[in-house]
This record gives sequence, structure tokens and C-alpha cells, in this order.
Amino acid sequence: MDPSRIRNFCIIAHIDHGKSTLADRLLEETRTLTERERKAQFLDKMELEQERGITIKAQTARMVHRAADGEDYVLNLIDTPGHVDFAYEVSRALQACEGALLVVDAAQGIEAQTLANAYLAIEADLEIIPVVNKIDLPAADPDAAAEEIEEVVGLDAASVLAVSAKDGTGVAELLERIVREVPPPRGDGEAAARALVFDAWFDSYVGVAALVRVIDGRLERGQRVKMMAQGTEHDIQELSVIAPHPRPVPALSAGEVGVVICGIKTLDDVKIGDTITTAKRGAEAPLPGFREVKPMVFSGLYPVEADEYPALKAALEKLRLNDSSFQYEPETSAALGFGFRCGFLGFLHGEIIQERLEREYALSLVTTAPTVRYRVVPKKGEAFEIESPSALPDPMDTERVEEPIILATIHVPQEHVGAVMALCQDRRGNQKDMAVHGSRVQLRYELPLAEVVADFHDRIKSATRGYGSYDYDFTGYRAASLVKLDILVNGDPVDALSLIVHRDKAQTRGSELARKLKEFIPRQMYEVAIQAAIGSKVIARTTVKALRKNVTAKCYGGDITRKRKLLEKQKEGKRRMKRVGSVEIPQEAFLAALRLEDD
Repeated sequence: MDPSRIRNFCIIAHIDHGKSTLADRLLEETRTLTERERKAQFLDKMELEQERGITIKAQTARMVHRAADGEDYVLNLIDTPGHVDFAYEVSRALQACEGALLVVDAAQGIEAQTLANAYLAIEADLEIIPVVNKIDLPAADPDAAAEEIEEVVGLDAASVLAVSAKDGTGVAELLERIVREVPPPRGDGEAAARALVFDAWFDSYVGVAALVRVIDGRLERGQRVKMMAQGTEHDIQELSVIAPHPRPVPALSAGEVGVVICGIKTLDDVKIGDTITTAKRGAEAPLPGFREVKPMVFSGLYPVEADEYPALKAALEKLRLNDSSFQYEPETSAALGFGFRCGFLGFLHGEIIQERLEREYALSLVTTAPTVRYRVVPKKGEAFEIESPSALPDPMDTERVEEPIILATIHVPQEHVGAVMALCQDRRGNQKDMAVHGSRVQLRYELPLAEVVADFHDRIKSATRGYGSYDYDFTGYRAASLVKLDILVNGDPVDALSLIVHRDKAQTRGSELARKLKEFIPRQMYEVAIQAAIGSKVIARTTVKALRKNVTAKCYGGDITRKRKLLEKQKEGKRRMKRVGSVEIPQEAFLAALRLEDD
């Protein structure tokens, strides 16, 4: 394939600005799909994506377009997610492209993730084509959106193309601009082969499938190749391009995007960001790959049935191959048994991982309360990071505990600024600056990450009637008055329900959690005390009342001392039962910790 006729580009935008619909129209305009195959959000193939109406995984498609000059061009499209929790998917997709379509909603204008993705594309040195979408909406104002793009992003308003992904207006012109403005691949077709692995998944029939962008040289079926990071060698069994269904090809040359299958069964042999080269006369230096991503939110995943632990371990290995942005390590809990401590990029990311494990691998899981990574500075020794409340050392041995701080960029309509500022103040936020862009305001706040991971995005949406959005960058750690909040059931601490909270909010959180647990713990034959404590100091308590059997039902009248004797005997029996009895805590009680803010 002549590299000068290849165009690699991706679509980037804020969530719900029409990326997937625009991808549908591009597939339709290039006749890549037959009439029978067409459906809304064709590239969102995951069941979860279709249910939630969001893109979770970046998807690729190869199209052939006959341009105005009469030549055929191969267009490799990558449709990317828009939610902040999946920003790592976007950054990986950008490494496989030379151009990007920056899509902006004509009614809503620039949003937080629009700006974040635009900066990622500029850092990757991509050719950016600005596109204003949804011009068919009654509230659309394409000119105002184009001016906002020039003012905020710095792209010329005259270069903004107005399209409607819904009815196809402007899509043909957009294809011509992609051919004209996106540069062809810059690789050397005669050099030693180097292909960047930017995605992978496990197939039970063929093993590991690696999605690659060939930078230099050429890969052929039957060739012996080497994974440069792992040092392992394999034979290429199959090569294919996604057009948009996998289609076998004999070779992939410089500039092309395709799938490489080498019959790899060991998941450790493939790593996202690795370089594939030929075993003989291969490349000396690997490609730069991707920066290691650091998880921001941590929670425990445990199987409901203990014998499902091996199945959970195998499922996590396969899912980690497909989503390299989450991490896991074994963990043991006195309450829940053997499980894994998992790190995610955000609360939604963790929710999606849990749902994928339950749906794709038929597992039943219990998730513990989310926490973030804290830094502990001991009185003696070096500072270290912890991800679980159980790892927090004794306060007597600790000089200080530091919490992660983010810089949040929030875009809101002017009439909702007050409500958003009040929300940020409530979350211990510190305002940095404020800028007005037309009818929208950009606020920047320093916030503790622990205050935003669970429900901050939902609260922003509620406070702004759905028009607000936010993006964040991790800035570092800052000392704070943090304590470990323990939950005790009948005097026994339940480690899976422990939380690290700010001292000012400990009383409120403890009371809320104790009250929630009371709803889920079933009544016993004796009273069950639920307490929230900091160290040895109990700060909140509630009680699950005992079930009471009517032991005096058989006494019809007669001496009152007989009834008293029976009641005293019952009371003593309950005391003895309480000493030896243990309370079984249902999994709904652990989920209560995730939903403290619902009320």
C-alpha cells in the first residue's frame, strides 16, 4: 500500500457531542457498511456501551474513499471515548494517528473534556480539523461555537466546518478535508519493521489479538516476530484489517493499522505500548510506547463464593490485557476472604470494570468502598503511599498524612455559577481563577481527589441542569487532618468497611454509614450494636433491635413470678448467644458505603 494514500485520524470530543454518530455517517458516506449492516453507534459494540449510550473502548475502522482528484485513499478511523475516566484510551489512540477531528456541539459549545482532548492532540503534534456538530438542532449556534473554538482552543474560526452527523450535512466535505489536510504516515517502508501495540484483547479461539499501527517496515503472515519489551518470539498466524469487520490480509505495511495474531496464550507475553519487530534483522530501538498511567481510585473486589477466586484472577488477567489503565494485586479481608485490591482512573471506570467482570465472565462480586492513594510521612523512615485504610499506620508513629490534590476545570452556564461554587466549597475546594467565554464560565478549583471520586460529576450535572462539565489533572499531595474511620459490629471491626476521611467529616460519615448498615443487617435473636469509631473513641452508634419470641404465651394467668422467671431465662439466653454468636453481613451492606451521598 502506497503510504501517501493513507490517512490515520481519530475523533475526539466531550461526552455526548456526537462522535459515534459522526463515525456512523463516515462509514455510510464511504459505503463501508451495507444497507443491512447500518445501525446507530455501529462502533460501540460492547453491550454496556449500547445500554449507557457512551463510548468506553476506542474502536477502529478502515474505510476507502474516492476523493475529488479521482484517487482512492485508505482512511483509518479511531472513535474515542469522551468521559474523563477513559482519557487514557484517547491518549493511546492519538499515538496511532496523524490527524484528529475535534468535534464540538453547536448548542453546548466548548466543554471541559473538549479542551483536555484538544491539548492532548496538540501535544501529540497532530493536524486538528475543528468540526461543529448538531447544526440541525433548534438551539444550535454554529457561529458562536466557532468563535468559542478560536477564543478558547486557538484554532481559526474560519477553518471550522459545520456538519450534522444526524442527517449527513457537510460529511462529504469533511472527508475531502481529511484527505487534504491530514498528513500521510511518516514511517520508512524500507527500514526494519516496527509496529506499536496500542490495544489488545483475548480470544478463546486464537489467543491474544494485538491491534497495531505499523510505523516502519512491513509485517507478513508466517513471519517470525519479536516482542521487544518482553523479549519473546512468535510466528504470525494471521493478519487482518478492521473494515469494519476483520478481513484477512497477507501483509501490513508502514502506515497501516491492523490486527496481529500469533497464537499467544500467555497473557504476560503482550504488553500495551510494546513494539513488534522481526526476529531476524529486527529494529534495534523500540518505539517510545505510552507513559505508565497511575490509578487514582482504589477498591477491593471479592467473589461472593470463595471458590470463584481462581475464576476472578483469570478474568482480571484477560481484562487487564484489554484495559491497561487499571491495576490489581491480591488482598485478604477478615470479613470477605481472598480478593483483589484494584486501582481505577475514576469511579465510573471502576463501575464499568465490575460490570464487565460480572457480564463477560459470569462472576458475582462484592466491591468495597472506594478510596484514593494517600502518602504517609512517618516520624522515622521514608514516606510511603497506601491504597487501603487497613494499611494506615498508628497515629503515634506518623508525622503527617497527605492526600492527593487535583486541579479541576469546570465549565458551567453563567446562571449556575453560584450553585457550583457552593458545591466546590462544600468539598473543601480552593478557587484558583474564573474566566468568562460568552455565555459560559470556566472555573478552576483545587480539590482533594477523595471528595470528587464518588459523585462529584453527578452533582455538577444536577446543579447545572445537565449543562455543566468538568475535567481534572493531578497536581500532587498536601497534608490534611485525616483519620481512619472503623465500623464495628458487636465490637468486632469490619475491615472491608473502613474508610479514611477528613476529621471534620468523620462524625457525619460515621453516622450515615451506621444508619445505612442498620437497614441491611438482618435482625438476630439478640441486639446488634453498629458503631463508628476513630481509634478507641466511638463517634456514632445505632442498634439493630433483637427479635423477641413470646415465651410467656403458654402462661394463662397464674403467679406473675412464673412469667418473670421465663423472661429472665430468655434474657440470660440472649446474653450467652451474643457472646458466642457472629453476625453475617450481607453484600448489600458493603455497597451501602458506595452510596452514602444518595440521600
